[in-house]
Amino acid sequence: MAVGAVHKENEIKVAVPDLSALESRLRSLGFHILHPRVLETNVIYDTPDAALRARGELIRIRQAGGTSIFTYKGPATVTRHKEREELETLVGHPEIMGLVLQRLGFVPRFQYEKFRTEWSVPGEDGVLMVDETPIGNYMELEGPPDWIDAIALKLGYLEADYLNLSYARLYVQDCERRGLQPSHMRFDSHTVLAAKGA
Repeated sequence: MAVGAVHKENEIKVAVPDLSALESRLRSLGFHILHPRVLETNVIYDTPDAALRARGELIRIRQAGGTSIFTYKGPATVTRHKEREELETLVGHPEIMGLVLQRLGFVPRFQYEKFRTEWSVPGEDGVLMVDETPIGNYMELEGPPDWIDAIALKLGYLEADYLNLSYARLYVQDCERRGLQPSHMRFDSHTVLAAKGA
């Protein structure tokens, strides 16, 4: 979405076992890279008692490629896809914005990182994002519902493969599977340096 716009986000995630195979398939379907691979760092803020999460809302500061964005997401409606209001605006000084939020009673609750590459087909409304995260690789499809379903099917994914969970929830589930205490979903310095293209 264009930063500064007000819109309803409509999306799904799916787990991606083979990035190279996915990229080859995307090119065969006419996809081109819209925004090259970049490391994103995200900080989610909430009240100490997690009141925003309890209401299904989210506020976040994201930094990627020299750009910082403040995001608000409203409560989600989940059917096949996850739909929610999303408001975004550029932030000139993310550290100051973080301090403003803390002065207003919010605290940083969860930090997560990912490498994101955005793909699109010229002339089509949807955007496909490939996310490489510390807990695995995922693809997000965002756009009109019919477009999401059509592209997912062309890529070999069915509705049963759709994930409508946040990265925070996916991270907690991964920690539960591995018997780890959840903290923050970040790459260690070795992983960042060794990652593809870093």
